[in-house]
Amino acid sequence: MGQYSSTHCGGGPKHRHRTPLTNHQYIISNNSDFFSLINSDDDESTVPSVFENRDYTDDLPDECLALIFQCLSSGDRKKCSLVCRRWLLVEGQSRHRLALNAKVEILPHVPAIFSRFDSVTKLALRCDRKSVSLNDEALTLISLRCSSLIRLKLRGCRDVTDVGMAAFARNCKSLKKFSCGSCMFGAKGMNALLDNCSSLEELSVKRLRGINDGFAADPIGPGAAASSLKSICLKELYNGQCFAPLIIGSKNLKTLKLLRCLGDWDRLFETIGSSENHVAEIHLERLQVSDAGLNAISNCPKLEILHLVKTPECTDAGVVAVARKCKLLRKLHIDGWRTNRIGDDGLVAIAENSSNLKELVLIGLNPTSTSLLAIASNCQKLERLALCGSDTIGDPEVSCIATKCMALKKLCIKGCEVTDEGIESFAWGCPNLVKIKVKKCKHVTGDVADWLRARRRSLAVNLDGGEVDIEPVDGSASEGGALEEAAEFQHTATTLPVIRAADIPSTSNVGRSSAAKPWFGLFGGRGLVACTLRRWSNGNGDSSESL
Repeated sequence: MGQYSSTHCGGGPKHRHRTPLTNHQYIISNNSDFFSLINSDDDESTVPSVFENRDYTDDLPDECLALIFQCLSSGDRKKCSLVCRRWLLVEGQSRHRLALNAKVEILPHVPAIFSRFDSVTKLALRCDRKSVSLNDEALTLISLRCSSLIRLKLRGCRDVTDVGMAAFARNCKSLKKFSCGSCMFGAKGMNALLDNCSSLEELSVKRLRGINDGFAADPIGPGAAASSLKSICLKELYNGQCFAPLIIGSKNLKTLKLLRCLGDWDRLFETIGSSENHVAEIHLERLQVSDAGLNAISNCPKLEILHLVKTPECTDAGVVAVARKCKLLRKLHIDGWRTNRIGDDGLVAIAENSSNLKELVLIGLNPTSTSLLAIASNCQKLERLALCGSDTIGDPEVSCIATKCMALKKLCIKGCEVTDEGIESFAWGCPNLVKIKVKKCKHVTGDVADWLRARRRSLAVNLDGGEVDIEPVDGSASEGGALEEAAEFQHTATTLPVIRAADIPSTSNVGRSSAAKPWFGLFGGRGLVACTLRRWSNGNGDSSESL
């Protein structure tokens, strides 16, 4: 595999002592090439000397042993590393992903950790909010030991400053994906990263405290990475508009996610839309963007995925503009936040112009049978549909979907005025339907689920009818929902001071000012729809995906 040296030299395999088995004996067949182990009552029996000290894994090259380790879970890999010195060496040298508990105490252990794990290319450094994080010295030392890093995630590393980021950027110029959250470095550190990492493709920034000094923050970007950047995700930034030069200067940008960032963003989209661009995916959540911004977004002819989550200034006019110009639209999520500013006019325009639409999520809207009929009739490729928190969707609307949506495979209905009669229509409608979820619909009973399963045995029915209180439906992306940033990657644990990413407490509230808490926390939380749609949005639209 070329990333670690083999421990085999010439001279044949080494033999290690093995404790003789008791109450068993080996019997060798004279007419075959195998032997079998059978029980014996003879306590004095011993293993023939030819097999006593044989370690058959010695015949495996290190490369093959490494491939076996890569098929194991993190826990099993740790156990394997304790078998012998050779396995310890091979397991460490074949590990490419590493997650470290990034406390300040890690500094003296850095040389030992990265001497063992010398092939790491994907590194996560996380520190909980009650601990002191690693500092510039530790980050610099790590960068010297891991000059081949292609992915780095920093979470809660509050003692890393612009100086540490600049040193890291100079030493790890091959970086392709960078993600940080609840860190304290500022614009200078971010610019150092963009100036030195010319291969950077994905950038995700969440709660970067160092740029929260009002209008005095330096502009960020575009830098040497502008030509390679394909994805930018900004979350919960007070002064996120200092990234505008980077976003505008990234000419090959395909994915842009702006979630809970303060400020007026219309002007940024107007600048993007005024020139040639390759943007194919845009996520906007709780953002100050109006129809002017949507009109500018409509000048992105390659747009395929659009998420509008709780953007109260957007109306039917903006949605119509996007629908008429963005003919390649495949996925559309709209959370109207129950403002009734997006309705039939916008949805009818989507139906008339988006023939390629495969996924549609409508939350907090009140469409009528007029728009739903148009969607069901014109969007013949629609495979995934979610209707949530609507006062106008009842049995006639659901029956229309069952009758018209021939390609539909997955359906989610939550908090709507649907009864058993409407659900029964799926016993015959939507011939390709494989899964249906019905949640928080007061008038739907459990009996209809059993009835539907009996008539369509291949259909997976998930129903929790009978609950009176309807919880607020939340399609939020940044609270563990459908729109997780692309820069996330898996981590594995080790026997050294290493922890898994899932074991680390959230640092979401570190240093947040009291004035911003209500704004960021408004209607926060993880809703059913966010859980349901995570796999929809992270996948490629394959029909085999689970709802």
